Amino acid sequence: MGASLLLPLRRRPWTCRTCLLQARRSLETAASPATHRTAFDYLPSKNDAQKKSDDDTLRRVFDSQPFWREFSQRSAAHLKPTGLVQNQYLTSPDGFRVFATTTLQKCQAIVAKVLAGTTLEDYQSMARDLDRLSDLLCRVIDLSDFIRVIHPDPRVQEAATQAYALMFEYMNVLNTTTGLNDQLKKAAANPEVTARWSDEEKIVAQILIKDFSNSAIHMPPHARQRFVNLSNDISQLGNTFVNAAEPAKSHVTVSANSLRGLDPILVQQIKRWNRTASVPSMGLIPRLALRSVHDEGVRREVYLATRTSSARQIQRLEQLLAKRAELAQLSGYDSFAHMTLSDKMAKSPEAVSNFLTSLVGSNRPYVQEELAQLQRMKGSAGRLQPWDHAYYVHQRVLQYSQSRRSRELSAVPEFFSLGTVMQGLSRLFDRLYGVRLVPQETAAGETWNSDVRRLDVVDEADRHIAVIYCDLFSRPNKHPNPAHYTLRCAREISAEEVAECATTMDASAHPNDGMATAVDRDAKTLRQLPTIALVCDFPEPPATGTGRPSLLSEHSVRTLFHEMGHALHSILGQTRLQSISGTRCATDFAELPSVLMERFATAPEVLALYARHWETNAPLSESMMQHMEKDRTAHGSIYGAMENESQILMALVDQAYHSLPAGQATSIDSTAVFHQVSAEHCTLPDPTDTKPPTSWQGFFGHLHGYGATYYSYIFDRAIANKLWEDVFQQGKAAVDRQAGERYKNEVLRWGGGRNGWNCVAGVLGSAHPANADGRLVEGGDEAMREVGRWGLGRDGVSE
Repeated sequence: MGASLLLPLRRRPWTCRTCLLQARRSLETAASPATHRTAFDYLPSKNDAQKKSDDDTLRRVFDSQPFWREFSQRSAAHLKPTGLVQNQYLTSPDGFRVFATTTLQKCQAIVAKVLAGTTLEDYQSMARDLDRLSDLLCRVIDLSDFIRVIHPDPRVQEAATQAYALMFEYMNVLNTTTGLNDQLKKAAANPEVTARWSDEEKIVAQILIKDFSNSAIHMPPHARQRFVNLSNDISQLGNTFVNAAEPAKSHVTVSANSLRGLDPILVQQIKRWNRTASVPSMGLIPRLALRSVHDEGVRREVYLATRTSSARQIQRLEQLLAKRAELAQLSGYDSFAHMTLSDKMAKSPEAVSNFLTSLVGSNRPYVQEELAQLQRMKGSAGRLQPWDHAYYVHQRVLQYSQSRRSRELSAVPEFFSLGTVMQGLSRLFDRLYGVRLVPQETAAGETWNSDVRRLDVVDEADRHIAVIYCDLFSRPNKHPNPAHYTLRCAREISAEEVAECATTMDASAHPNDGMATAVDRDAKTLRQLPTIALVCDFPEPPATGTGRPSLLSEHSVRTLFHEMGHALHSILGQTRLQSISGTRCATDFAELPSVLMERFATAPEVLALYARHWETNAPLSESMMQHMEKDRTAHGSIYGAMENESQILMALVDQAYHSLPAGQATSIDSTAVFHQVSAEHCTLPDPTDTKPPTSWQGFFGHLHGYGATYYSYIFDRAIANKLWEDVFQQGKAAVDRQAGERYKNEVLRWGGGRNGWNCVAGVLGSAHPANADGRLVEGGDEAMREVGRWGLGRDGVSE
């Protein structure tokens, strides 16, 4: 939020029009030196009693159900009922219809204005007008899409689905409104217009022009119709490919006696009357069999069955690849990868290949080290095979656990109650960025479940800068996967929009639909604040308040830090235009803040901030921290490099499939390509002489959702490792304000408003060896190769 000066709005549900005239204090941040202490009493800056009270409350609202009930009921007396996430329309299921139709009318007015534009002033406002149009669409689509998945009431789910469908249909209409594209291009080509545009407006204009191009708006009618048909076919094929994955053989029949090592209870479940057992080819049982069955012949059979897809699943994939290649050719690109990567940091499939092959080289010595250890375990029984890997890794982990693993580690979750972890996140953000998390009472109707906690994000001057709704506890029919959702992006609300509300017949009209806002005094405008939802599936604490609260494993702590990393990007990346706000950046840059946040979770300097025993409040000891670190290192040395190689291989396969031109893609043999890539880059490849050959690509569902971009996660992980090493000094500067400000100012605050390479080069500094001769700023092949040389490390997680 660096330069933005926002009105203090703590404990206010939203900003009324009169707040536009209120004064507020300027933003001041104080640098704090890096410290490395085993534990300390948390003393907020300025030693403010209110901040200390907020910090204590934060822990209690997540750890004590009685306290939470009392806290959440305080609002009944003084807060008026409101709609979901404070949206003034969403007080009932029918409110979604009103929300969508009202928004649709605003959209239509903007479209009419843009299409009718003729004056210089009209064209100067065009980028901002179209950004507002995008924001209005996202207001309905993002919120409705979230509510229809998370809300327990079927009536609300259906209403949200209908609102989503209405706006999505209108968005498809806009994709065929050629006048919008023509007008924006005319504005972008006029020097008198662009001279008045801010850098953000120029970036947003280019993004929107690219979006129009991706929707085939520039094509003649017959080509556009083919584009639409191909897009629909790809969507349907992709969904079927993901949801209908199936093996060539549904099960493997073996002698029940040959399953020694597998849990006897599981053996009884799959045992038949004739002393055979039917091991399924999908699910948990075959994974357990591969890591525990002693008979290598059985492991081989199970492994090959789990790696061989049905012929019709492979046919679906090859049809998907062919149609994507045709779509790219129709759009004027050499391949689908060229089309997809043109607006990413990588820019081209050749650059991605440079990155991945460089990464293979930096990872290979560690892979060879791991496999040599496993080969020694197998000994004279023969050469290590792919179906041996899970088995001997499991044996090594068991050996380590029995001989070296500290008994102290079993007590680690007792220092990670959900409340203490949330407290730790707030304290970390306060140290690094001068922002913190404050529990806020919710009004009736504001949340979709009574267990949802609302946190307001405030800065050091107590200015309200974001809202986070935390839905972190498990309940029946709730999706278990952790996720971050941006329900409303940050954006500057213009004076014209405020005036629209002032002149409407509806006295309750609000320029942000009643959702959180704050005033930017310098610009004399209202800002819509980011509204975020975090969803996890942690066990609920006892209703009585007695007994243990929700205790998290190390893995769960890292997951929570990861998702909060996405939220942090939205919180601090508050641009004037929503199209580049927060996480709205290049796909291959979006995971950097979340992956980097994982490194903070278990750094000793950060653990000292928050890891406290749930009952005694005793800090996690230095000894326990060291044991955690040794345990992670041990696990990483057993399997970390091979897991890296697996991810690299998947990214290489993804690139190989999507880099084919249309002529070759129509006759692709995806299995042959898979084995070719494996033979070249995999240290322990599948055998090539089996009948039929293995075809694991049929189970690679991410080929649909991440077509040509699967490399993104490991790309961001390599960058995150470098920033952790050089900016945060491998944890020594993990709570240092200077390091935090450097990262915030060079990376987070830009959202998608700055080229990712400029962000990386900026945070590392021009004198950094990796940025010699401006290599990183330029991006391209050599920059991608350089990131590959940084490597991924060997990441293990304590069990």
